[in-house]
Amino acid sequence: MILYERMMRRCFELAQKGLGNVAPNPMVGCVIALDDQIIGEGYHQKYGGAHAEVNAIRSVKDVELLKKATLYVNLEPCSHHGQTPPCSDLINKMGIPKLIISNLDPNPKVAGKGVKQLKSNGIEVISGVLEKEGDIVNQRFFTFHRKKRPYIILKWAKTLDGFMDIDRSDPDKKHHYWITNPELKQWVHKWRSEETAIVIGAQTAINDNPMLNVREWEGTNPIRIVVTKDNELPTNLSVFNNLAKTIIFTSLNLKYPGENTSTIQLKPEDMFLENVLFELYKLDIQSVFVEGGFQLLKSLIDINIWDEARVLTGNKYFQKGQYAPVLPHQAVKKTIINKDFFELYINHNNIEV
Repeated sequence: MILYERMMRRCFELAQKGLGNVAPNPMVGCVIALDDQIIGEGYHQKYGGAHAEVNAIRSVKDVELLKKATLYVNLEPCSHHGQTPPCSDLINKMGIPKLIISNLDPNPKVAGKGVKQLKSNGIEVISGVLEKEGDIVNQRFFTFHRKKRPYIILKWAKTLDGFMDIDRSDPDKKHHYWITNPELKQWVHKWRSEETAIVIGAQTAINDNPMLNVREWEGTNPIRIVVTKDNELPTNLSVFNNLAKTIIFTSLNLKYPGENTSTIQLKPEDMFLENVLFELYKLDIQSVFVEGGFQLLKSLIDINIWDEARVLTGNKYFQKGQYAPVLPHQAVKKTIINKDFFELYINHNNIEV
């Protein structure tokens, strides 16, 4: 079992290299070993590209060794035709006699079918190795399929005196004030690149006019989502600049500019966050990074629909303005970065581990 766990942890390391590039697929890493020696490994690098098992098998120099090898993979191999052929067929074709798996796949298209097919072909399959750790690696994917909604990460920055925004009633202070240092700004842009979409409310779009891209980091811009019940958004906002896809949720019958912009209209009585999240699920949006404003963040906290929160505190004071939300949990991690700090909160009531 110690050998199995060592190999599976290597699968986890490989899998996480796909973060931000494989959704709505899961992150998967694969190791092929002859006894305790690794002879091949790979991971799912990009949505639509080869799966981890395929890349690992391709990396083995002497394919005859596969007939005596053990394949380790953190998620059940697929058994259906999607963007690529079934991995279970390839494993069987190459004569690999034994598989070690961490998690079964909750996707109804797989959901045990891969294991069943492999066993029916005489392949020995052992599952559940480091299952809880594997659950955490793919918490976005598992939340998406189990709860029928995206994995939700809340994020905000606040001052030492607890404010997340300036006093907007002051006519001389209408522009956005950045709270934390440039290094943390880069962190935020990295985080954006790792999620499928970024969500803000109408007031944040109007007050801050954010671009919501990853210009401080090399990566893919997330889909930009603005939730506005009955506010009409100015058409000169940066979210309409066509540099990334933008979706507006609104109860108004409006069409916004830009070939990369679409509108999803809900009835006023249906403009609940649960309905918005289900619409995102139907669009295959696996994870969202919620950056504000206060009302949107507080609403998700109040109905307890969030999975983690990343709170940044800058070394400054506003003295008055909009207070930041308060979480009903203790931080599980705190990191100091150039006199500012980052706290991570996990909603253990929502994450199945």
